[in-house]
Amino acid sequence: MPRFAANLSMLFTEVPFLDRFERAAAAGFEAVEFLFPYAWPAAQIRERLQRHRLRLVLHNLPAGDWDGGERGIACLPERVDEFRAGVATALDYARELGVGQLNCLAGKAPAGADPARLHATLVDNLRHAAAELDKAGLKLLLEPINTHDIPGFLVHRTEQGLRILDEVGASNAYLQYDIYHAQRMEGELAATLQAQLARIAHVQIADNPGRHEPGSGEIHYPFLFEHLDRIGYQGWIGCEYKPAAGTEAGLGWMQTLVAR
Repeated sequence: MPRFAANLSMLFTEVPFLDRFERAAAAGFEAVEFLFPYAWPAAQIRERLQRHRLRLVLHNLPAGDWDGGERGIACLPERVDEFRAGVATALDYARELGVGQLNCLAGKAPAGADPARLHATLVDNLRHAAAELDKAGLKLLLEPINTHDIPGFLVHRTEQGLRILDEVGASNAYLQYDIYHAQRMEGELAATLQAQLARIAHVQIADNPGRHEPGSGEIHYPFLFEHLDRIGYQGWIGCEYKPAAGTEAGLGWMQTLVAR
């Protein structure tokens, strides 16, 4: 049976962030994830998790000026010190919030930048992050993101992400597999999940087109949910989609699409 985590950066966004925990619990979720906790004291987030008996399963390392359009800084040579300071900050939050894995967003390749230098910077930063997270018993995740939604995103295909992780060579470094991003870039969802299961620590979902809830588009989620069970996926599935008509109104997919 799939276990779903509400992504609070995408769901229940009509209320302030700290109020979304209550809404997630009321909707039947037992776990949550979100992009970033850093705008709030960790103690406030921990209190909401405890009050509503929710587990936090994922958040991201700091990713630069998100509101200004940045989507990660791990590949940027001039931002190495900032990235590594962000790893330390993320670890402080992870210890307080009890999360077991942190995701790294590689970032966008600046126009005219040397691809080899960006790649080398990313690998070095991932090695550093993996070593620091390993000291705390945490997993480091790397997420390929489609270049239709985020043009220029450096890591955009599963095979590319896995090659980078091979080069990093850390036993606690895994892939975050977002089905929506993978569908837009490469397809072959079921085959990839099965072939790379041991290297995938977290799965996220949304449908295509529109990045709305499962069942709204072309992806055959009943099959994929059953497939994940059949191949033995044990992790959480993050619901990182944009509700088409309000979060609660769109939650029917959890009953109609999940194999019982």
